[in-house]
Formats: sequence, C-alpha cells, structure tokens
Amino acid sequence: MTTWDRDSVATELLACEAERRDRPRFTDEWTDMTLEDGYAIQDETLRRRLARGETLIGVKLGLTSRAKQQRMELDQPLVAWLTDAMVLPVGLPVDSARFIHARVEPEIVFVMGTDLKGPGVSAATALAAVGWVMGGAEVIDSRYRDFRFRAPDVAADNASSAAYVTGPVMLRPKMIDLVHESVAVEVEGRIVDTATGAAVLGHPAEALALAANVLATRGLGLKAGQVVLTGGMTDAYPAPPGARVSFHFAHLGSLHLKGGPACP
Repeated sequence: MTTWDRDSVATELLACEAERRDRPRFTDEWTDMTLEDGYAIQDETLRRRLARGETLIGVKLGLTSRAKQQRMELDQPLVAWLTDAMVLPVGLPVDSARFIHARVEPEIVFVMGTDLKGPGVSAATALAAVGWVMGGAEVIDSRYRDFRFRAPDVAADNASSAAYVTGPVMLRPKMIDLVHESVAVEVEGRIVDTATGAAVLGHPAEALALAANVLATRGLGLKAGQVVLTGGMTDAYPAPPGARVSFHFAHLGSLHLKGGPACP
C-alpha cells in the first residue's frame, strides 16, 4: 500500500490525466485525507499546470445541484480551476482519445466584469460583479474508477475537470431571469432531461458567491475577465464515440456536442 501525501497525489492525478487511466479513490488508503488536503492538492496541480505553460482563466463549481449531490453521494459544492488548456473550441468533438470516460452537462456561465473577493460575498454582490452570462457545456472526466470518490478525492482532482465550451449568446445579467432560465438536454434526437437555473443552489449567483467565499479562505479571489462555470444544471451524460448531445437554453442558445473517434 502506498503512503500518500499531497505531493504524491498531485503527481499521480496529473499522470492519470496524461495517460488516460483511472484509479481507485485515495481516501480508501489515505483514510484521514481531509477536504483541506484536497484543495491543497488542487492548488499544487494548478501550480504545475501553470509551470508547463497553461494560463489560469477562471474557476468552475461542481456538485451545485441536488441531483448531482445525490447521485455522487456528496453533500457540498466544490470549487476548482479552469485553464486555457480546458477550452474546447466550438465544433470540435469530445474526443475519446483525450479523455478517460467523459460526460457532458449544461451550465450557466459567467464572465466577470469586475474583481470579486470574499469573505462575506452575497448572491446580490456576486451578480453585480458579472459582466456577461452565457450558456455552456462542461466535459467532466474523473480520474477515479467509475466516478467513485469522496469530497477530498474530487477536490484534489479539480472537481473532475476536463474541458468546456460556451454557447453563441452573451447577455447582460439584467437581461435574463437566471432562476427560470431553462435548458433541455437532447441525446440522439430525444429530450431526456430539463432543468432551470434554480437547480444551481437556487440561483447561479449563489454558486458564484460560494466560489468567492471558498477562495477567500485560501487568500484568493476572482478577477475581471475570468470565466466561472456555475455547475451542472442536470445530471451529466456520456459522450462515447459517435454520440450526439445537445443543450437547448431558453434564451442562451444551443450547444451541440459529438463524441469523437475511439482511441486506437
């Protein structure tokens, strides 16, 4: 049995990502691993990403909907990092040669208009700092076998980050009712799920406030121009080779994703 610490877990997670392999969760062996450990590992993997040339462009939230929390048997949202290497250009497939077991989910996306730093940030204060609102699709890809993890594991794994793409419409926050903004999930031509912005902690701005306040505990904040993925509105859906998944927002346009070719 390996004796894990923050440095060795960071090394292993980045290796799993690069080699497209999954593994059992660390908390099965590191039984007293804490959420604080998970976030410290997340920050170390970010440091290494930046050292190899990636650029920090924002943050993402995970497990902000009750549906996702219940399915993953967790009870708290998580905050993680976005870099430019995670941007999926519009039209490119969710390539199975790049990911382990990718799934996709619809999100409401914010672009920050001004800096935002906690503690004590409210949803109203958070929303006032938003410059633009977009629809988005996040590709999640856990490094853990069968997407099985506990909170410290998934925090360390940057909340299952993989890639994301944004939609064609940008609106000012005052132009859209974020609580009632709806999305329909279409898989292979059939609507399989629907949700509204209320699925994200009651209001996506609550997710943004949570992100600012969690980051503040680590002495960090959000910068103008950064992107914030507020969390999956519905459950996540597999994107195997050839699969077609679309997300149709009421006012934020539609996004169409296709699973890429199988890995040789």
